[in-house]
Amino acid sequence: MGVETEFGVHYSHPGTRPLTPEEVARYLFRPVVEWGRSSNVFVSNGSRLYLDVGSHPEYATAECSTLDELVAVDKAGERVMQELIDQATERMAADGFGGTIYLYKNNADSAGNSYGSHENYLLNRRTEFRRLSEALIPFLITRQLIAGAGTSVAAMPVDDSLPGTTRRDAHFAFSQRADHVLEGISSATTRSRPIINTRDEPHADAAEYRRLHVIVGDSNMSETTQLVRFGATDLMLRMIEAGVPLGDHQLSKPILAIRQVSHDLTGTAPLELRNGSRRSALELQRHYLEQATAFIHRNGAHHERVPAVLDLWERTLDAVESGDSSGIDTEIDWAIKHRFLSRYAAKNGLDWDAPRLAQLDLSYHDITAGRGLFSLLQARGAAARFLDDAAIEDALDNPPPSTRAVLRSRFIRAARDAGQAYSVDWTHLKLNDLPLHAISIKDPFQTASDRLDALIGSLSSGDASSVHPV
Repeated sequence: MGVETEFGVHYSHPGTRPLTPEEVARYLFRPVVEWGRSSNVFVSNGSRLYLDVGSHPEYATAECSTLDELVAVDKAGERVMQELIDQATERMAADGFGGTIYLYKNNADSAGNSYGSHENYLLNRRTEFRRLSEALIPFLITRQLIAGAGTSVAAMPVDDSLPGTTRRDAHFAFSQRADHVLEGISSATTRSRPIINTRDEPHADAAEYRRLHVIVGDSNMSETTQLVRFGATDLMLRMIEAGVPLGDHQLSKPILAIRQVSHDLTGTAPLELRNGSRRSALELQRHYLEQATAFIHRNGAHHERVPAVLDLWERTLDAVESGDSSGIDTEIDWAIKHRFLSRYAAKNGLDWDAPRLAQLDLSYHDITAGRGLFSLLQARGAAARFLDDAAIEDALDNPPPSTRAVLRSRFIRAARDAGQAYSVDWTHLKLNDLPLHAISIKDPFQTASDRLDALIGSLSSGDASSVHPV
């Protein structure tokens, strides 16, 4: 598993010349370019750090095989970005720019642009893609009930591109991303923004594996929300791979449905299925939870977090159904945010379209500790955790121990210590001066390599040319 996060950039510049996002991004990535000779690098924990289209800093976690690894490495990415902010702030001050850099782990800006939180899951090649997508898309469309980041929404006009939509008053919705999705399945990621991207790029042995690229998710600040988001999706994929019949729940109009679900906090709005029947988001999620629970009872839990995933999944659906989120409002992003914004609005006599609420909504996703709203809530105990700071600090410097990220990390450290120029991607390790010695690692679960041991040994001795090429 892995997740790619694109961050929104903002620069506050009282009394100084404004800088464009492009200029701020250049400051952020200047130290990266200095040591990596590129704005697209792999860092010491095996993850990828790069500047994406639209001047969005992006961090793609190293390959992970457990939920603890995935959440820890993802949260470590926020700290990587904070280090870039701190360095850029110093350089900008030296150049006479005394403003403040903000990075937001969210999915939309005030101009209507959207940027993503993309999940990657490695699947067995034998899993038939059509069956996979037909079973998974209804789950992903309704998953926002348990994993949405939540957002305050201004009054909405009728969307002529989506028949059946009507004007809505200002309100709170489950998802930031839902209103920006345009297709169910597509090979594109920006032009059409599908739920599932079909690009078949497994970064592994293509005869054995395929990669599922899910780009519909909200960026989560809460560790426990990430636990249920990735954990429930993992269970769905395991059931699909095992051939468990999940029923025909294909939606007649998926894009209309994902927006309907986002804007219906009751979870009860009927969604039209292709077979002519109707099911609500709550009913669909209850069905998938029941199937997952039965699957675990038959086969046993495949990791120690499964009971927690199932428990939080069920409690969140109970909260949506009852309209009482007090049992999850420290664990699920949309509920944490809704609790705070609702109380603030009531105290100050504000409606959901108040600019101050939109500002606080954005602040929730500010990654800077001690300034961002989520970090302040977490420090007060108003946002639960299942990891600790030590786990995230460890993930900042060290790769997940169960995947080939271990080998990538070792190679990067050794090459940098030896002052050797190198090139790295998800499957290859190469010293630029010795291209014939490139090491290919197609097995994502490989954690040892005699050839890498020999290459690192030769770097230490100063005789890398003695290593036998492939």
